[in-house]
Amino acid sequence: MPVFLILVYLVSCQSSTKETEEKQLPPNIVIIYADDLGYGDVGAYGATELKTPNIDMLANGGVRFTNGYASSATCSPSRYALLTGEYPWRNDRAQILSGTAALLIDTAQMTIPRMLKEKGYYTGIVGKWHLGLGNGDVDWNKHITPGPNEVGFDYAFIMAATQDRVPTVYIENGNVSGLDPEDPIEVNYDRNFPGEPTGKDNPEMLRLKWHHGHNNSIVNGIPRIGYMKGGASAKWVDEHMADTFLIRAQKFVVTHKNKPFFLYYALQQPHVPRTPNPRFVGKTGMGPRGDAIAEADWCIGEFINTLRNEGLLDNTMIILSSDNGPVLNDGYYDDAVEKLGNHSPAGPLRGGKYSLFDAGTRVPFITYWKGTIQPATSDAIVSQLDILASLADLAGSPKQGTDSQDFLDVLLGKSQKGRGDLVLEATTRTAFRKGDWVMIPPYSGPAVAKEVNIELGNASDYQLYNLNDDIGQQNNLASSNSEKLNEMIAQYEAIRGTNSKTEELELK
Repeated sequence: MPVFLILVYLVSCQSSTKETEEKQLPPNIVIIYADDLGYGDVGAYGATELKTPNIDMLANGGVRFTNGYASSATCSPSRYALLTGEYPWRNDRAQILSGTAALLIDTAQMTIPRMLKEKGYYTGIVGKWHLGLGNGDVDWNKHITPGPNEVGFDYAFIMAATQDRVPTVYIENGNVSGLDPEDPIEVNYDRNFPGEPTGKDNPEMLRLKWHHGHNNSIVNGIPRIGYMKGGASAKWVDEHMADTFLIRAQKFVVTHKNKPFFLYYALQQPHVPRTPNPRFVGKTGMGPRGDAIAEADWCIGEFINTLRNEGLLDNTMIILSSDNGPVLNDGYYDDAVEKLGNHSPAGPLRGGKYSLFDAGTRVPFITYWKGTIQPATSDAIVSQLDILASLADLAGSPKQGTDSQDFLDVLLGKSQKGRGDLVLEATTRTAFRKGDWVMIPPYSGPAVAKEVNIELGNASDYQLYNLNDDIGQQNNLASSNSEKLNEMIAQYEAIRGTNSKTEELELK
């Protein structure tokens, strides 16, 4: 054989081998997690007054689940369940955490990032954390540990808790970003620091008026929960937050594109305080909440463009969901109620954030993988609890969470057989879904949380609903179908137990 033909053959073989190796790379995995985004806030789920073209692209190009659930109707418990595959009610500390709470996840516990890291993935989180840091007595001026890095994340760029809580700083791999050691940070959730203004005492300093609970330290003209002193150079600018997280998420992808990666991209929108960049102010006519959702949708689109431009979209599985259902006035006067118009954040569902009714936990749930997942709508019951076990199957890992079940084929659109039953949680109260039925046990407490105007699901008697016939949960069948009720109670108590202690609702 002539020499030049031999060379051509060798080059061809090398090229073919390289292409095969590239094709055999495990898929990248991205979880995009919105904050307080309701079932009805997305175009693909029926919103007509609010446009979400990028989320809709994922929904229309992947599997749109109509029965997708967060584990809880509030944020910290849902995030705990998502990452650990364990029901939050199994952990007494899995409640809405303060900004100084200790790390909620045990550092020996199995998590999605730890499982994927063991399988060769580079793992990262960008965005909202709200799962506690350290041992509950953090010195914010030193390296903060344990935190995301100690539960499986190679890289972490986070806010400690929520946008409405102090400390209002970014933390990168355990260190406050941009901190001046000559201006140390002090944080306290019980008492203010001498001479520091508050939203309650200094209303003249506010550009956003508080409605309930948000009247402590003032940062950027916005009153927060908790007290903070110092750290001026490290404080975030609220209107830049979405861009800051987006840029970090994009950089993570570009930097680690040559090996499999897992990114947990935890958006802060549309949680309060809603502070969209000026580019989005007035875009929806619904005030800051609507504009924040439009901003979040844009961020998702820009992130997807990065995957596309880097040639990664065909080999990246994207899961998009929300930590709980919607709320309008959640502590600030920001026109969310006044400018709602004909928009229904919960869609056809009853309740919202904090509620045991379905709008508290039933949220947008979408899986997308270009070329692998075929467009479909699925009525299968899926829970964020099951993402750990399902991704373990995808990655070839035997690891499981306590309550996580493997529904990879359902997430990939290959099966319509989802969860048989699911315990739903809202501020330590629990309900039970099995098939088309939902049972809510009796709970004391108000029927409606007046400050946020949301029905909580509390009632003196059992409630039983058939969601197939009554998606809005208006027709309580507990009295007329005692046989089904007793069946549901028995199955619920076999999982949850009886006489469970519940905590009084505290809006945070």
